[in-house]
Amino acid sequence: MKASIGGFSFYQLLSEGEMDIFGYLETVKFRYGLDAVDLWNGFFCDRNVPIWTLADEDYLRKIRKALDEKQLTVANLAVDRAHLWDPDPDVREQLHQNALLHLRAAHILGAKSVRIDTSRGPGAMTEERFDYTVGRFREYAQIASDYGFTVGPENHTGASLNPYWMKLIAEEIDHPGYGILLHIGRWEDGNQQGDLMVAPWVNHTHFDARTVGSARAEETVKLLNNLGYTGYWAVEYNAPQNPYTELGWALGSMKRVLVSAGLTS
Repeated sequence: MKASIGGFSFYQLLSEGEMDIFGYLETVKFRYGLDAVDLWNGFFCDRNVPIWTLADEDYLRKIRKALDEKQLTVANLAVDRAHLWDPDPDVREQLHQNALLHLRAAHILGAKSVRIDTSRGPGAMTEERFDYTVGRFREYAQIASDYGFTVGPENHTGASLNPYWMKLIAEEIDHPGYGILLHIGRWEDGNQQGDLMVAPWVNHTHFDARTVGSARAEETVKLLNNLGYTGYWAVEYNAPQNPYTELGWALGSMKRVLVSAGLTS
């Protein structure tokens, strides 16, 4: 079964100095018995600056060595602070350069997919913003395709929580290197059709504590399976207390949904 645990799930342990990237890999492999990880760039970036500074290639290659030694696949690299849109054009350019560095990092790490957000926080999807988003993602999609993976946003924050925009952006980009990380059921105003609307472009998935046991999650799994989805299923759950136990519960609950939806491998 293609299961994984999102690195952000261990945010509390990372922030408290109780886990680093190598401990995360050990935990996923040996505590939970998985063969795939969802890396979060917060584990190997300087998070004390507004646009996070990526670790150098030597450190990234150490991570890759650890991944290879444990025979772990990087199902997804979730990238924060390299989002596309900012009202300030100078900041946009800095974010763009950071995104390019992270695409290179994804190649070094052997990622199957990369998540880069459209924006941070609220804001209307103006024509200028839409055109910029499409143009940049088309550029990133070509780079990703050349490297052998896919890239795109998650329904994570701001305009990305609107499935109509997410669908329209995907249709406009129309590139095989582009995909959407579907955080199941996470849409503004509780939109019940969001998963269905973006399903054709899904390249990765996230379950959270709210969705792992829901009938809606099972319906989405069946939908993606019927569309031929062959990617990974990941839990992303930042438990405030007892993270190891809580993630064990969430992972087991997700697997139960997958089995109930007819997935056995």
